[in-house]
Order: sequence, then C-alpha cells, then structure tokens
Amino acid sequence: MGMLHAAAIFSNHMVFQRGKPVNIWGTDVDGREVTVKFNGETVKTAVRRHKWSVIIPAADKYAEELVLVISDGAETVIFTDIAVGEVWLAGGQSNMELELQNSLNGGEELKKSSESNVRFYYTKKNAFIDDYFFIDEQNGGWQLPSEENSKVWSAVGYYFAKKLAADLHCTVGIIGCNWGGTSASAWISREMLVTDPDTKTYVDELDEAMSGKSEKDYLEELEDYRRWEEQWQPKINEYYAKHPKDGNWEDAQKYAGSPSRYPEPLGPRSPFRAGGVYETMLKRVMPYTIAGFIYYQGESDDHKPGTYYKLLKMLIEQWRTDWNDDTLPFLFVQLPFHIDEGVEDRKHWCLIREAQLRVHQTVANTGLAVILDKGEFHNIHPLDKAPVGERLELQALCHVYGKLSADKAYGPVYKCYTVSDGGFLLEFSYAEGLYSDGELTGFEIAGEDRVYYPAKAEIRGDKVFVKSDKVKTPKYVRYQWVNYGKATLFGKNKIPASPFRTSRDDVIPAILSEKEKNK
Repeated sequence: MGMLHAAAIFSNHMVFQRGKPVNIWGTDVDGREVTVKFNGETVKTAVRRHKWSVIIPAADKYAEELVLVISDGAETVIFTDIAVGEVWLAGGQSNMELELQNSLNGGEELKKSSESNVRFYYTKKNAFIDDYFFIDEQNGGWQLPSEENSKVWSAVGYYFAKKLAADLHCTVGIIGCNWGGTSASAWISREMLVTDPDTKTYVDELDEAMSGKSEKDYLEELEDYRRWEEQWQPKINEYYAKHPKDGNWEDAQKYAGSPSRYPEPLGPRSPFRAGGVYETMLKRVMPYTIAGFIYYQGESDDHKPGTYYKLLKMLIEQWRTDWNDDTLPFLFVQLPFHIDEGVEDRKHWCLIREAQLRVHQTVANTGLAVILDKGEFHNIHPLDKAPVGERLELQALCHVYGKLSADKAYGPVYKCYTVSDGGFLLEFSYAEGLYSDGELTGFEIAGEDRVYYPAKAEIRGDKVFVKSDKVKTPKYVRYQWVNYGKATLFGKNKIPASPFRTSRDDVIPAILSEKEKNK
C-alpha cells in the first residue's frame, strides 16, 4: 500500500456539493507536492506533517460520472463516478440510525430504492481509536442505492434525500453519522462542553466514573458488562417476541433473569462518554463540503431536560465552527409522543420539545420538523420514518432552497393569546386551514395556583378558544404537555401543532435536579 491517501470519506460514487468550493484532504510523505484535478480544475499543495488539504473550485452545475485524480508524482489515486449534487450530514441517535430495512414498509421501499437518486456514506461506528479503527475506516465508502446496499441506510436520511432529489432533479448524498443511545454531549468536544457549568456536568460524570479507577479496572468492568449483555439481551428479545402486544419492561427483565445494567460502564471506550463519538466519528468526516445538517436526537438527554436548550445550541455552534460556516443550515426533528407501558408521565419530554422549539426560534438558519403525531405507544423507535424525512425536506425547501413558503413547511406554532370571555383566545403562526383530527383535546388551563384542568377548545377561524369552568381567573394555558397523548390540532398541510405552554415558569417537574430547579 502506498503513502498517498485521501481521507476515508473520499471514494468512488461520492457526491460533491454543488455551488461551493470543495474541501479535499489526506495524508502523504512530508515534502511531496500533491496535485488534485477535478472537472477541468487543477490545484496543488505541499505535504506538511504528513497531511495535505486543498480547496477545489465550486462546480456550479449538477453532474454525474466525474473523475477526481490525486497525484504526488510518485503515486496516483483516482476516484470515479462522482456526482455533483446536494450533500447533507444525518446526525443523532437511534431514531436517525434506524435502518430502512427495519422501518415501516421498508421492504417494499427497498425493492424500488435503486430508482432513487440517492447515495450514502456511513461513518464507521467505532467508540475508540486503535489500529483496527483505521483498517475498518478504509473498508468503507460511498454506496449507490440498491435493494441490498440500502438496507442499512438511515431511513430518515433516505426518505429526506429521496424527496429532495426528486424535487431538485439532482443526486443527493447523505453522510450518516449517528449512534443509538448517544447524548448530544457525545457529539460535542470536551473543550466546548466545559465552557458552561451546566454542560460541563457531562464531562464531570465521565471524570467521576473513572475516579480512583485504573484503565485495567475499567476494561475488566467493561468485559464483565459485555458478558452479561451477551446472555441477557437475547432473553429480552425472546420475551418481546412472545409478547409483542402485551409485553412490559418489568416482566421482560424478570424473564431475562436480572434488571437492566444498561448503559455500559462509562469510560474511555464508551461511545456514550462526553465528546466520545465527536472524536471517533464526526471529526473523521469534517469538513467534507455539505449543504447542511439534519439531526434527530434528544431522547438520551431527557434526564437533564433543563439543560437541553444550552446543549443543543452548543452542538450547533460546535458543528458550524468545525465546518467553518456560521450560517450552515441545521434542520432537526422535534421529539414525537412517547411513553412506555406502566411508566409515569413525568413530562420531561415536554421540556425537550420546548427546548427544541426555542432553539429553532432563537438560532438563525435552523428548521424544525414537528412529528408529534408519529410517535408510538411503548416504542421509543417509531417505525413510520417516511413522514419524518419528508417533513425535514419541507424545511430544506423552505429555508435552504427557497422553493416553499413557510406556511407550507410548518404546522401551527403558538404565537400569543388574549384573555376573552373567561378563557384564552390563542393565536398561531402558519394557522391557515386550522383543523382538528376528531375532538379538539389536549388543552389545559390554570389560574394563579398553577393547578391545571382540562379545557374545552374550539377552532375560531385561524385561532383557538379554550376555557375551563373550573378556572375562574385563567393565567396559564398549555397544549399537549404530556410525554404521550394524541395530536388533535393541525394545519392545512396536515402537520400537527407543536406543543407549547404560555409561560415557562408555570411548573417545575419532579424530574429536574435541585440545581436545575434553582437556576
């Protein structure tokens, strides 16, 4: 094997971003000069500290079957079948990771996937860097769509790209960079996390987990966990196979013979550690030239809902900084309804959803896909991923490509209220064609005592009037302030209203820590 290499993300069938100068980088022997040729352009650079990088001029037209030639005089690397189109990075945790083959109607979609104009690069999932890491990375590469290749692609990423490719009449490339169960803190550098006392707690937890413990101790603990998991997880799977509709978590653990010990011990080889997959995954593909990010995450931060607003803003800042573009579009998914059988509704997912909406409303060049109606009872991984990808695509058409008005990309978003006739008259943005799917429920009203009562609600044109006979002097109102419920309010485009409350200081849920309560 020679010494001239491009980064692992460069391969045959890759997609270059249209209309932007393209970053290309790799490694070689110090002192050599690397020449890069693409689409009639030639760029040269010197190798320093075994690294080289160039920026090739933008290709302004969509194209396919182009060739990239990289040479240093002694060696030449050639990549073929390159497309110039749109490139998006699909980040997050398990709901972004969920594979097309496992999604609703995934088998039928796979049969026609080769007809889509989508290409996919899956960032290798390794929790720590060793010699195997680099070997595994080199075994990856961009894939063309096919019934076999597309099985393991992100379902959300695929549906987003398929719709975008059809609407823009071009190839769309997706860089899958996600890992189930990860906190947003795993996708942010340790250096960034420690700049704020609230986000620093994620780093502190990692340090505390390793306090007084040698690496040998940690590895023995990790090995013990994996031996347990190897025996335990098949039993859990077996239980749910026998009880697909009436199974519950408590009985599943009894069937498996022990309570869950998940997650694995926190330490330097855990993908869930603060800054972990930022180092082993995200940094391996940055700064590949892209149009923007799509992101689906938040479930694994529900234990710190009061911190999520800061955490998500920090992640966006980190990623944009690493890509050297403070305006790079960031489109993300608001969590849907979810609760498990027999679990108390602690209303902590409400706070995550609220934080996601606030980030969208306060951070420029962001888009929010509301999928409240696409959650499933007792399934944290809802299978109907096509609407998720398609609603993200609406955000892209609206915010990035200027092909769609906001009222067609959004469902109703609470704006303001007036007190009227002993109730509230609520106003919404994007309220054209406001309608209810059955009885209009999910609204609650409270007075000064902050005790909420279900409210009767009715649509009045593009507004909603809510009232409760049990609250004589109403002060607060909220909609779908539950982890799991039924979406009943929709816009003309059939996108549900985002949950809301009229005051963020109305209730402090028990889930919050004492530190969060006192902020």
